[in-house]
Amino acid sequence: MVTAAGSAREFGQGVRLLVQGFGWWRRRPGLMLWGLLPAAIVSLVLGAALIALATQLPWLTDAVTPFADAWPGVWSVLLRVALGAAVFGGALALTAVTFTALTLIVGEPFYDRIWRAVEAEGGTVPEAGPGFWRSVGDGVDLIVRGAGVGILAFLLGLVPVVGGIAGTVIGVVLTGRLLADELSSRALAARGYDRRARRALLRTRRARALGFGVATQVCFLVPLGAVITMPAAVVGATLLAGDLIPVGAAED
Repeated sequence: MVTAAGSAREFGQGVRLLVQGFGWWRRRPGLMLWGLLPAAIVSLVLGAALIALATQLPWLTDAVTPFADAWPGVWSVLLRVALGAAVFGGALALTAVTFTALTLIVGEPFYDRIWRAVEAEGGTVPEAGPGFWRSVGDGVDLIVRGAGVGILAFLLGLVPVVGGIAGTVIGVVLTGRLLADELSSRALAARGYDRRARRALLRTRRARALGFGVATQVCFLVPLGAVITMPAAVVGATLLAGDLIPVGAAED
């Protein structure tokens, strides 16, 4: 039986995996620097899109709530602020998974080098690499599921008073799960695990995977955090995959 204390420890272990990933900036700075390039390119594009959305939110909220013009001032303002927060919260959730998917696709050669270096330290590097088209397929799947999380975060954000906080928290947690799934897929797919088998493995260490994913998502929300975190997240996800794989299978 899994206890709350045990789940908390597992969650902390997941966070520690990302911290270990950041440790590679000190150990292998040259290798990690390669991972900045694709992350920076994608971050600039998506960051510009978020800024454009933020600047248009007042106009957008006014345009979709013309009925509130006749309301008392405070209520119309509260409605439009809540709607704007809901829209932006949903956009943040979608942006996080889109950033990860696009960065892994664009940076496939760079992150492949980081992944192989981490695997080499743990033993034998699997001969079967994840492959470009598998990365594309997984990326599309991640974006689709991320859109679902974004819609859910948006709908929760519409709930009066607590909606903004609830939408943000649920969005971070669900996005963290998606990030753990996608980032660990490279190491698991290289060992022959298909999508269904990978998710089954993640469920065996649910709290640990969630801790890693949530920590990664929180770092992504910090300005420039996504760029610096992405190479460390690749390292941490490879270590996470090693924790998930049964001992006998890891030796095959």
